[in-house]
Amino acid sequence: MKELADVIYALEEAQLNLQALHHQEKPTGPGIIFLDHLSSLEAVEESVSSTASLCEQQVIAVSLTTLPRGAAWKLLSAGASDVFVWKATDKPGEAILARLEYWRSAKHQLQSLQKVLIGKSKVWHATLRQIVEMASTSCPILLLGESGTGKELVTKEIHALDNRKDKQDLVVVDCTTIVPGLSGSELFGHEKGAFTNAISTRDGAFALANGGSLFLDELGELPASLQAELLRVLQEGTYKRVGSNTWRKTSFRLISATNRNLAEEVKNGHFRQDLFYRVSGYSCQLPSLRERREDIPLLVDHFLQHVHHKPQPVDPELYQYLAARDYPGNVRELQQLVSRIAHKHVGDGAFTLGDIPEADRPSFEEAEALPGKVELEQAVKRLFYAGVGLKELKDLVADMVKEIAIEDKNGNVKQAARKLGCSERILQMHKKADATSPYLKGA
Repeated sequence: MKELADVIYALEEAQLNLQALHHQEKPTGPGIIFLDHLSSLEAVEESVSSTASLCEQQVIAVSLTTLPRGAAWKLLSAGASDVFVWKATDKPGEAILARLEYWRSAKHQLQSLQKVLIGKSKVWHATLRQIVEMASTSCPILLLGESGTGKELVTKEIHALDNRKDKQDLVVVDCTTIVPGLSGSELFGHEKGAFTNAISTRDGAFALANGGSLFLDELGELPASLQAELLRVLQEGTYKRVGSNTWRKTSFRLISATNRNLAEEVKNGHFRQDLFYRVSGYSCQLPSLRERREDIPLLVDHFLQHVHHKPQPVDPELYQYLAARDYPGNVRELQQLVSRIAHKHVGDGAFTLGDIPEADRPSFEEAEALPGKVELEQAVKRLFYAGVGLKELKDLVADMVKEIAIEDKNGNVKQAARKLGCSERILQMHKKADATSPYLKGA
């Protein structure tokens, strides 16, 4: 097609190194999928879906002709990072180059994050990408998630990635410790003699965070009397110390965190709606550990090697127990359990089930139970009541397990087959049936 050739020539002229992706080849970097009015939208969606994860969601869908209404949303839903019509965009070549440059920078930051925020699951990888995006903005950030999911650690990494010139410190305030009777001295500071025991002038968090970042942990616990005063500071950038009539200026990056559902708190009248919108310029829901169980072995290794400095191998059965166990306290609880295991372990041999303290061991019935049986039963019930037949259900589960195994072994079919206890041929046939469509052009 001459029109496509002209587009490719224009991109090459813009110093973009293009490489065609042939049938069954895997992309090795960001990609561009071209389509026109003759392309089957369903086929393009499938192509985007099958390649987006391999390209780390770095796929641009470029239409050479006008897109049907709603097509862009479908392609974005399939996994494309952006969708546009070539001729309808001013300087489309520059637009593509700008995205590639952003992705290069984001990939570097992502690699840096992965050394601290451990995990390789899809949900965690998506969370890390969102953290990188948030750090590049100046918007107030609201971190949501259960206790122990790593909100303070994520805050420290956002502050570290913040590229402001002359960036100052990160100041942490635990809102559960603020005493309303002192009118928020912890936040505003106070003058000497402002109240009993105020024996000297003291700067509060607003002053200390000036030029840097302020982290308000457990924001949902902030007393109602201080919510209005915090709103004024965020809107106007001014505050008064307790006992003072002088207005002072401050400017900081606000990061808040809570394990509460603030939207529900607003509905119930426990949290100001205007403050909620002010602090949630960018919201991020940190996943619980049960949503990223495949990350547990990596976290265990990290804690043993980098926290306790014990590089010994871990018995697979111990990994299995730790990955199947419930953690109401999430990563924090896992870290505490690993700490107890590390302190009990002696010698240079592998960590085994015997290193689990007796108080942390399951009962015999729990040990014999199938991990996740209750959750699996609930999922099967939903499918059954939805009318899914036995054969379709068996095929669905089988295909899902194959995908999980191949992904877990980073595409290594031989290792995935060994993990599943099946032949490589079975997985090769599965991959062939789900072969990548040749729409992608490597960028």
